[in-house]
This record gives sequence, structure tokens and C-alpha cells, in this order.
Amino acid sequence: MLGKLTLSAIPLDQPVPLVAGAVVALIVLGVIAWVVIAGHLPYLWREWITSVDHKRIGAMYCILALVMLIRGFSDAILMRSQHAVAYKAGGYLPPEHYDQIFSAHGVIMIFFGAMPFMIGLMNFAVPLQLGVRDVAFPTLNSVSFWLTASGALLVNVSLVVGEFARTGWWPAPPLSEVTYSPGVGVDYYLWAIQISGVGTLLSGVNLVTTILKMRAPGMSYLRMPMFCWTALASNLLIIAAFPILTATLAMLILDRYLGFHFFTDSHGGNSMMFMNLFWAWGHPEVYILALPAYGVFSEVISTFSGKPLFAYRSMVMATMAIFILSFMVWLHHFFTMGPGGDVNGVFAITSMIIAVPTGVKIFDWLFTMYGGRVRLTTAMLWSLGFMVTFVVGGATGVLLAIPPADFVLHNSMFLVAHFHNVMVSAVLFGAFAGYTYWFPKAFGFRLDEWWGKAAFWFGITGFVIVFGCFYWLGLLGMTRRMQHYDVADWRPWILISAFGVVVMFVGLVCQVVQLVVSIRRRDSLRDVTGDPWDGRSLEWATASPPPVFNFAALPEVHGEEAYWAIKSRAREQMRLREEPAYEPIEMPLNSPTGFICAFFSTLIGFAMIWYIWWLAAAGFLGAFVTFVVFAWRDTVEYEIPASEVAKVNRANRSTRLEALHGAGQRRAA
Repeated sequence: MLGKLTLSAIPLDQPVPLVAGAVVALIVLGVIAWVVIAGHLPYLWREWITSVDHKRIGAMYCILALVMLIRGFSDAILMRSQHAVAYKAGGYLPPEHYDQIFSAHGVIMIFFGAMPFMIGLMNFAVPLQLGVRDVAFPTLNSVSFWLTASGALLVNVSLVVGEFARTGWWPAPPLSEVTYSPGVGVDYYLWAIQISGVGTLLSGVNLVTTILKMRAPGMSYLRMPMFCWTALASNLLIIAAFPILTATLAMLILDRYLGFHFFTDSHGGNSMMFMNLFWAWGHPEVYILALPAYGVFSEVISTFSGKPLFAYRSMVMATMAIFILSFMVWLHHFFTMGPGGDVNGVFAITSMIIAVPTGVKIFDWLFTMYGGRVRLTTAMLWSLGFMVTFVVGGATGVLLAIPPADFVLHNSMFLVAHFHNVMVSAVLFGAFAGYTYWFPKAFGFRLDEWWGKAAFWFGITGFVIVFGCFYWLGLLGMTRRMQHYDVADWRPWILISAFGVVVMFVGLVCQVVQLVVSIRRRDSLRDVTGDPWDGRSLEWATASPPPVFNFAALPEVHGEEAYWAIKSRAREQMRLREEPAYEPIEMPLNSPTGFICAFFSTLIGFAMIWYIWWLAAAGFLGAFVTFVVFAWRDTVEYEIPASEVAKVNRANRSTRLEALHGAGQRRAA
């Protein structure tokens, strides 16, 4: 009845996962108990769990990402501490557990840390910057988020029920085939990524439709903020690339479950085809993550330099050039696997060319700062830290694009250093910059700057220490994924890198303290005007947090920086624009569809992993019934009266007018 699931699936003989799982379970149960006892459950259900408001969904994506980043960082701590004690010894992590840890680390950080963070920021900011009320498909947006959460849950369940994949973050055959991985670890990987991948694809369709079809009156493509352009390119990549991943993993599922041989070399399949297909998705994935971060840096650097973005159109062209070139470089991930000199040469050239538009962006950001009045806020520090560290990572990427150099450095710690040097500095630094930048817009108060800057300095210092050591270890010949080692020359650098992780952990603690301190001091950090940073795009024209309808009347856009033009005119005339003619606004009703779909998708995934066929059938039936009920709804929207719209907008106008007069008096004095 329970398929392959037995009591032996719980690792009673392994204290590390057992204790970790017990601690996580206690924390989750404690939070749930507190929510229920304190009477917050109705509020959470009404305002968050069933919400289809793009702002709430964006915030939930970011919350999920922050939790999963901490989870993934815990794996990094385990790996570095294992190496610190594994010189001529077995360490404290057995090989089979260590293999699961480095696999889970990559999967969690990429699919459930970085991806939700970027999608969350896009969900939150893009409709506001476009001057519209919501995304194109609000309920689908909720389904997308909850499917992502379902995949994250399955990965974490593998910690205490069964095992996770031991293949690395990409399950390459033949290691991932049943012959070499007969357990459920690869199955956890496959179903978690398939479920969350569907959510990501739906989100991509949603955001592309929103950007192409739902801009404010007068907002042509070349008047969109740069973050909207990078979001457009990123989501077009999602639509083009994620079906490749879905199809590839579906073929591997057929290999494992039904005895197909798509990737079985000994039975007419081709394992190298998996590598081609996976990396045809994998390298666009790098830019799916990096492009929104580039957009964040563009917004932050422009705002805190007090200047328009330098060479806006060249930045647009660079963004779309990266979008196209990202599909022409995937083979550099396996130069060493025999494609041949001619093929390697072609992909080496394209891998070098893609650095050109990225370099254009770096120079545009530098020239934006040049001559500006730069304010070194926490968000700006993350942006500057990115530019310094990313240039190093990009240079090592160009080095690895040279096939002879790649033959020497492939699969070494040098490659690990390069990948983290690029992805952490671009994606995570961008995520932290965006998190700090848009937090007051989302929650109505700023984050504490002192603790934010402490988090930045500890974080970037530890980052440089860890991956600087990794570069040198790679040059010394250390390969990745080693559970223990016997080379004395490596040991000092491994110990220094372990110290770097400690420094990064202090930065993480500072970020947690920053959030706690900011919540406790929220009254003094309150954003009363909706424009705490003197911003330049339309999200800063709304209250903080914005009302559910975002704008009382859709703004008319004239020029590239719509809100800056409105604000400059108000400062010159010392008065706000005329009040709009208020009208009732229709907004989509909240829906539990996303949450219910996630419940059934989790049942389906868990059942397929453990061969519990009746549970899988029940899950599919439940999901089908959910969609039928959703499709037959009679009422899909509710109306906000014009009087309520006027009340909300006038309150915001009042605070802005007061701030405007205060600023005018200070200038006069």
C-alpha cells in the first residue's frame, strides 16, 4: 500500500540529518502553533495564502528564497567544516551523506534560492514600474508560486524521509540511471524540479504577457525602466529554455520508471545527449538569474547617483544581445568531452563574445555614477561590491572559454570558484540590493542601514576569502566533490576558506538582526511619503505599501523617467498634480486554487517517488477537480468603490504635499 516506503527510509543511524530534521520540524510546528494560538491564521489565509495580489506573491517568493538560501548555506557550512577535518581522515560526514549535501546545496541555491528571489522581485516591482494594477493572470501567478513551494518542500522532505540525489546538481547519466542510483534520491530531484519548473514556466508566460500587453498609457518599450527590460529578457529565456529542461527530465523519468533508454549508452541511447540538452537549458539559466539582477543594479545605481541611467538604449541593446547569445554558448560546459576542435573553437568564440555586452553594462553603470551625487546606502554597497567582484569572475570565465585552459582547469576548484564568483556576486548581491531597495515599498518601513552595511562588509569579505582560496586550490590541482583529501599543500587554503565561511555566517547573522531590529524600530523607520530614496520610476509614485489597486488612476507616461518628470514639475511649482477623476476599480478575487494545487502536486510528487500509485491517482484527481471548480466560478472580480479609492489616494497626496512643502522650506532656508 505504501509502495517502497518503509520505516528504514528514516535515517535513524545518521545523527546529522536526523537532528537537523527534528530541529526544522520543531521550528515549523512552533511557528504554526504560534500562528493558530495568536489568532493570525484567518489573516494569513485571507491576505497571504489565498492572495492573488502580485505584491503579496512577490513578497512570498522572496520569503521562500531567503529561507531556502539559509538552508542551502547550511549545506555549505557542512561541506567546508567536513574538509577542515578530513585531511588524511574520513571526517564526520560519510561519503554517501556528503554526496547528498553537495547535490542538495546546488539544487537548493539555484532552483529554490536564486530563482524565487529573482521571480519575487520581478513579480513585486514590474507591474508597479509599468504603471498597471496587477499581472496579466493573477490566479495563475498564485499557482506558480505554490508549485515552486511544493518543489522546495519535496527537496527538504528528502532530508528525513529517504535520501537526496548523489549525482551533483545536474543528474547526469549513467550515474542517475537506475543501475547506479537505485534509491529514491534521483527521483526526489526529478519530481521536485519538474513540479517547480512548471511553476516557473507559468510565471514566465505571465510576466512576458504583462510586459508586452499591459503597460501604462504612453509607456512605449523604450520608455520602460531598465528592470522591466531585463525582466522581459529573463522571462523570454524562461519560456524558451525551461521546456528543454522539462523534456530532458521527463526522458530521464521514463528511463528510470518504464525502462526506456534515452540516455543508456549500452542500449542504443546517448548519455552525451543529456549533457547537451541539460546545458542548452543550463547556460540560459545563468542569464535567467543574472539579467533581473542587472536590472536591479541599474535601478539602484541610477537612484543613488541622482542621475538618469547612462546610455539607456545601449543598455537595452546589451540586454537583448545577452538574451540571444545565451543560447549559443552551452557547449563550453563540456569542452573536455570530445566535441572536436572545430566545435570547441566556435563555442569558445561565442563564450568570449557574450562578455562584450556585459562589459557595456559595467561601463554604463560606471558612467552613471560619474559626476553624480553618490549615496552609499546598503543597496548601493551591494551594487558596488557586485561590480568589483563580478569583473574578476567574468575574467576567469573568459579564461575558461579557452579550450586548452579549460582542459587543465575543468572539474577543479577553480571552476567552482568561477561559478560562485559570477552567480553569488551577480544574483545574490543583486537580490540583496533589490531586497533592501524595495523593502520599504513592500512593508512601509526601511531596513536599518547600520546592520545592513555590517551584513554587506562581513558578507563580501567572507565571499572573497572563500572563493579566492578556491581559485588557488584549483590551480594546485584540487578537484571538486572530494569527501576527504591527502595533499598537504591544500590544507592551509582549505582552513582559510573555512574561516571565510565563518565570516560569511556573521554577515548572515547581521542580516537576520537587521530584519529584527528594523521590525522593532519600524515606527522610526516608517516611509510616510512612498518615496524614501528619491526614486525615478513609477513604483515610487504610490504609497508604501501600495494599495491593492496600485494606482488610483493609471499614470500618463511622457519620457523615459515618468515619475522623475512628475516629481521635478511638482518641486518647481510647489504643488501636486490635479486630482484624477476617481472611478470604481475592479480587482480579482482571492483564490485558494494555487495552495490547493500545491497540496495535490506535493502528494503526486511524493507518491511517484515512493511508487504509491493509489496516492498519485488521488492527487491527479484532486488537481483535476480543482481546475474544474476554478474554471466554473461565477464571480471572478470585486469592485472597490470610487469613494474608497479617493480616500486612499488623498491620504497619500496629503503626506506627499507635506513633504514637498517641508523640502521647499529647507531649500529656502
